[in-house]
Amino acid sequence: MRLTTDLWIAALMRRVFGEGGFAAVMRRGASEAGAAFIVIRDREGRATLYGPAPQTSYDSGRPEDRQFSQLAAGVEMDQVETRLQKEARFDPDFWVVELEPGKTGVEELLSISEP
Repeated sequence: MRLTTDLWIAALMRRVFGEGGFAAVMRRGASEAGAAFIVIRDREGRATLYGPAPQTSYDSGRPEDRQFSQLAAGVEMDQVETRLQKEARFDPDFWVVELEPGKTGVEELLSISEP
């Protein structure tokens, strides 16, 4: 059984806060099945955007795991916002969470698949 998006995001945020980081919901989507996008901003203000991985990235043995792909790296925040505006025209029920991971690396927080 797959966790609802709001529960998954709450658990992610709790883990980030517990390890000295910061997390904020920038856009709230559908509680049950909204897609999640994760924004990581560096100290220079540049951002990396992660979004849902293509279905081909999922392991048939663990189809309930959330997989992410890097959609943009080291870009200005306005480029991330433009990408998310395009997503909103396609699917308005998505979530956006901004993270500053703290001690834990992004690779430990998210299951990232390579394109």
